[in-house]
Amino acid sequence: MISVHSHCTRIRGVVRSPLSPSAHVPGHITDSWIRCSNDYQLDPALARELYVVERQELLARQETSSVVLRAARSEMTNLFQQIAKSDYAIMLTDGDGVLLNYFGDPGFTHAASRSGLVAGAVWSERFQGTNGMGTCLQEQRPIMIHQGDHFLYRNTGLTCAGAPILDWRGQLLAVLDASGEVHRAPRHVLELVKMSVQEIENRIFMTEFAGARLFVFHPRPEFVATLSKGLIAVDADCRVLGASRNALAQLGIAPEDIVGQALDAFFNVSFESLLRASIKHGPTPAVVFDARHGRRFFACALAGASAENPVLQTFGGAAAPVTMGEVGAKSRAPLERLQCGPDAVMEHNIRTALRIIERDVAILLYGETGTGKELFAKGIHLSSKRAHQPYVAINCASIPESLIESELFGYKSGAFTGASKDGQRGKLFQANGGTLFLDEIGDMPMALQARLLRVLEEREVVPLGSETAIKLDIRLISATHCDLPAKIASGEFREDLYYRIQGLTLTLPPLRERGDRQELIRFVLQQEMPDDALVTIDDPLMAALDRHPWPGNIRQLRNVLRTMVALRDGDALHLDCLPPDFFVPAGSAKEDIAVVLPELAPGPLALLNPLELAERDALIRQLKLSRWNLSKVARQLNLSRNTLYRKLGRLDITIAARDTY
Repeated sequence: MISVHSHCTRIRGVVRSPLSPSAHVPGHITDSWIRCSNDYQLDPALARELYVVERQELLARQETSSVVLRAARSEMTNLFQQIAKSDYAIMLTDGDGVLLNYFGDPGFTHAASRSGLVAGAVWSERFQGTNGMGTCLQEQRPIMIHQGDHFLYRNTGLTCAGAPILDWRGQLLAVLDASGEVHRAPRHVLELVKMSVQEIENRIFMTEFAGARLFVFHPRPEFVATLSKGLIAVDADCRVLGASRNALAQLGIAPEDIVGQALDAFFNVSFESLLRASIKHGPTPAVVFDARHGRRFFACALAGASAENPVLQTFGGAAAPVTMGEVGAKSRAPLERLQCGPDAVMEHNIRTALRIIERDVAILLYGETGTGKELFAKGIHLSSKRAHQPYVAINCASIPESLIESELFGYKSGAFTGASKDGQRGKLFQANGGTLFLDEIGDMPMALQARLLRVLEEREVVPLGSETAIKLDIRLISATHCDLPAKIASGEFREDLYYRIQGLTLTLPPLRERGDRQELIRFVLQQEMPDDALVTIDDPLMAALDRHPWPGNIRQLRNVLRTMVALRDGDALHLDCLPPDFFVPAGSAKEDIAVVLPELAPGPLALLNPLELAERDALIRQLKLSRWNLSKVARQLNLSRNTLYRKLGRLDITIAARDTY
């Protein structure tokens, strides 16, 4: 523990000689100490009496910041859950440093109340010296104040991580802070605070532009559904009303450069066509390009912005209920539409699933990564009488082990100070009345397997901190790509849980074994093509796609087709549209490409026209003259190796059969 004398001596030495190399104090801490000493006349050893605003002023400030408080409440709860065992408090101040709301462990918050952890306390530097909230207000950037970095000695037992909450124009609204006892400080706490701030800012933006049309985008497709997505609100004439801070950063512009401008001044797509595509394909983002610099983005469009919009929650990663209304009135059940043509395995899987769909039978789906296990599970849900009830999917491999218990089971009402009066519902309770999908269940930590087994056996859940069980009515579907019996043998998976989730076992075939492969390729292409175009696949390309081994299955197929559609020159896709590395198996050396290519995608000779046949004969002659040295031929013809490989596939020239030419 730092002594009062050593703490004060260190601060006074830095204030007198801030440039002394022996100080070893970061610049922003030095600047803060100088402000506290010279401008505010604070003494590090003497703590002024806690300054708390009057109740009426606090209520007025809370009313002024009501939008921020509403947007921050759930995020403060989530942040507290992530560090709940660290004796931390989550605090929100306004732009003047007045504490508006806080969440924390009751024991910790009671002990810390004497230091200012009470609603209405002022945490600006003027009253509390250097601290996470006050110094963040001064710096207007995320900041960590650790132990001896505090100016007042009474605060040196804390570690504080604060981040400013700004509106899309860059105006400071509030500060979110996590403060706790130093010996229990969790790692990466500042990053967790920054992530919460991003979500709060997004919610504030959507509240300001409630009802406006929304353009959601990011340079990477998987990030369109994350906190870092860019949001642009547009009016009925597709003119920009506002853009979130993430959107402005991704475009590299200021608010005044975009407000009032037409959306198509920044992207090569009309909002209307993107909206039609988003309605048609759901949360799958479309490829768009920066109209000024040609950079590629992925985007979706929404008809109306709202922080509570369930469609927008899908883009934001929330588990929103899915209903039959989203599927549309079609003659076949949603599960049946997953089979695009004749395939005996898929037909058996669908027919079997439909037979037990209304019975309390747990379903276990096996399949390689990318074979569509979650789509199959959602199809079961949408085809059942529970289609109007929640469908909740949990990826057991993606939730950190430290968070999975609170994610699954939730916590009881009043478990900590400032908690919602209704408590926090876990994923299991969210699925009550509907379907729970446990993806990658083979990767669930062993400690959680025992508790999950009890829930499945007793059909009731006990939230964290509660002694009261809540009855559950759920249909269970699990999925894995692992060999669960092998995991049981190695002690990595509970045998009793395995038999509880294995009521009916279905194995989804990999794409390379699907009998309806060509029909499936056309179906995925239809989902990926723009609404204002009719994109087709010519016969040689279809033959290449049909014979490809597809190690990444349907997920890989979708990405390949999406790329070809985005980069196409016309509305007919052909072999030259394939990505350069399409014929290269993962882990293959470049010199092996020539051997792999012909076996994967030879073009049918009968489909070549006379000009292509002449080109084929000429290329074979050149290959023979060069003793089938592909690098040499590529140099002689002034072609890249990738272009030559594509020609070999398109012209049905097989390296392995070179002796037959």
